[in-house]
Amino acid sequence: MSAIIGTWNLENFCRPMPAGSPPDPNKCAAKDQATYEAKVEALAGVITEIAPDLLGVQEVGSQEALDDLVAKLPGTWHTALSNHPDPRGIRVGVISRFPLLDVQQRKDFPTGVHPIQVEDDGIPGSPSSEMGRGGLAVRVEPTPGQSLHVAVCHLKSKLLTFPNKQHSTNDERLRARYEAYALFRRTGEAVTMRALADDLLQGDGRNHDVIVLGDFNDEWQAATTQILYGPPGSQMGTGGFDHPDQGDAKRLWNLAPKILEQGGFSRVFEGQHELIDHILISHALLAKFQEVSTGIEKLPSVVEARPAAPHDKPSDHSPVVAKFNL
Repeated sequence: MSAIIGTWNLENFCRPMPAGSPPDPNKCAAKDQATYEAKVEALAGVITEIAPDLLGVQEVGSQEALDDLVAKLPGTWHTALSNHPDPRGIRVGVISRFPLLDVQQRKDFPTGVHPIQVEDDGIPGSPSSEMGRGGLAVRVEPTPGQSLHVAVCHLKSKLLTFPNKQHSTNDERLRARYEAYALFRRTGEAVTMRALADDLLQGDGRNHDVIVLGDFNDEWQAATTQILYGPPGSQMGTGGFDHPDQGDAKRLWNLAPKILEQGGFSRVFEGQHELIDHILISHALLAKFQEVSTGIEKLPSVVEARPAAPHDKPSDHSPVVAKFNL
């Protein structure tokens, strides 16, 4: 059977604050009920069109919001959410036509990774020894007895938040420090997700169907993204891709080159196309992979000084979806 597996950052998908609640700019919340309902309809329309069998999602505010979304989709769906949102309340999740047989939560950095600095000295929460947004893994059976493990992540953004929740600064030393802190965080999170991938691969990706997907917040050749690949070499588009080697059992392959061949992208930042949402697959899935693409062609441009600027699209990210013969 063919199965479509995808990932989509739903961008601040949160219910509005309860009536009478004071506004809180530090929490994710829809402007009002009408705005929220329009977003639910728009997201559901795109998901219905791409028709995934399993979709990893990011920036979900609550189980209730996810329930509102799947209620608008045709058919029966199963859901899971991370227990570890970020301070704004957003987290990763999964919606699936397949029953979810196992759900794993992942937050803490693995053994050997020391706490990292994520803010200036003296600010609570720094250093940190955990992911800013926890990772999630699920197991499904596309056909009876055949397991597919899918891990979902949302790594630290390159968009910076300075002290007092500011998104811009004229202090270049401050900017440089916070760029470093963001990189520290994203690196630690990538190592944590790689450790989760190792658990799912069980030392032999030739015989285990494993997918790691999500918003990696950087391009496919970025150092933090490559941490997830495992042994170097043999990625798609390289000379060693068609030559088996000892690293194949533990390697993950990014489908990004297949997307880039089509001119695909998943976000527009400061007017430039970026592919920062990725699907990585184990060796066992290479022969089962059929195609991959991005969805929405016209996206709003994210501007660093106003990352949450309003727009008329369902999300500021495009879904990335891949088809497999499972």
